[in-house]
Amino acid sequence: MGRHGWDARARRWRLTALLGASAAVVALLVTLAGTPPGGGANTEGTSRDGDKVHGTPATPRARPEPDVGWGFTHTRFSADVGSPRAVARVEDRLKGARLPQNQHIMGWGADNPEPVRGRYDFAALDGRVDFMRASGATPVITLCCAPDWMKGGEAGKTDWSQQALETAPEPEHYDDFAALAATVAKRYPDVRHFIVWNEFKGFWNDAAHRWDHEGYTRMYNLVHRALKDVDEDIMVGGPYLVMDSLDPRQEHASTAVKGPWGALDQRVLDAFAYWNRHKAGADFVVVDGSSYTRDDELRPDEFAATAKFTAVGEWVRRQTGGAPPLWWAEYYVEPADADDHRHGWSQAHRTAVQATGMIAMVEGGASSGFYWNPQAERGPECPGCLWTPTGTADGGGRLPMYDLLSRFAAAFPPGRAYTGVTADPEVRTLATDRTILVVNTRDRALSAKVDGRTVGLQAYEVTWLTR
Repeated sequence: MGRHGWDARARRWRLTALLGASAAVVALLVTLAGTPPGGGANTEGTSRDGDKVHGTPATPRARPEPDVGWGFTHTRFSADVGSPRAVARVEDRLKGARLPQNQHIMGWGADNPEPVRGRYDFAALDGRVDFMRASGATPVITLCCAPDWMKGGEAGKTDWSQQALETAPEPEHYDDFAALAATVAKRYPDVRHFIVWNEFKGFWNDAAHRWDHEGYTRMYNLVHRALKDVDEDIMVGGPYLVMDSLDPRQEHASTAVKGPWGALDQRVLDAFAYWNRHKAGADFVVVDGSSYTRDDELRPDEFAATAKFTAVGEWVRRQTGGAPPLWWAEYYVEPADADDHRHGWSQAHRTAVQATGMIAMVEGGASSGFYWNPQAERGPECPGCLWTPTGTADGGGRLPMYDLLSRFAAAFPPGRAYTGVTADPEVRTLATDRTILVVNTRDRALSAKVDGRTVGLQAYEVTWLTR
């Protein structure tokens, strides 16, 4: 969403670990600091070998599937660095779960990949890819954001302000961004899934008060072509639109896609429809959004509001004919504060509503989704995180959200057939012929009838039954 933690300025402690030498860090800082007073853009610390294969890629299957299942996105801090013991603890746990992992090419833990045209700095992104490989993930890369020189900034200088980072490439640089995407694909040949851009950042038409879907689609098509030229089997998807909802009485509220949770913003639907008509192709379709409205209203309550995910999925699948798989790149059920923190609910409450939201996404036809992992750098407290921060040796401990995500991914992979189940109205369920996920939506203990048996549940308990 628009407020989530993109900031890469506090990445210095992590780069030290990645580069391993203070001299290299100094060189990188000089590169990012800007143009030296005496001349052109500084290229110290960068390389022309951007498309050189990095490390030891995992051997991919002959042809990747367009679904990847349920996983998470790395953000500003993650488990690729920290105490070696804590990092290993998370890495080993992920090897067993094999959750798909997503990483952006700039921001959210990654540095400017091409500070100067034709000069590359992939040190931080290399580190994240190394972690994904070591932890047995299906790696996914989101092609966002763009170097400054592609968006009116100065070559050799990186402005890490939110406004600058969320600026789209200028139209005359769409080809350059597509070339960067191809360079990334060549560098990491085992990455077979690419999402084009993030939330239409920078693609807002101020004059028309709507999304610049023409500009985004033009850039998307160039990137799609560039990636397919690298390898026809690479999976490419978009448009990664935020499916904003409003009070149905507000201007721009859709009259076609609405419910007790609110109404979708018609301008978002128009942008999606344009992209869908004019796209060069899509192996999968990507959206994101929250169950609450743009005004942070949970209508009629936090559990019932998740029905929005089902409505969005059903609408998207109708537009696309249901052929490309549907991914949720991000999904939110708890409104954030001004600092993008979601600390207001208890862990049990948060996990229960998250589980209900994931059920709703599946019911809308989604087969893949990425939890935006709000990882902290240090400290024992990390509300909503998948594991405790890895900055200290005792970090990397599993948290309830990890238990939910890993179990959900294992029980409900792409292609799994779902079955009906009878249950009392106080609980939400998702079932296959083997497993039933049960969520108590009440803040009190209760006994509920599920699939013909009585189940005792604590307040907001999430439990799993075997059939």
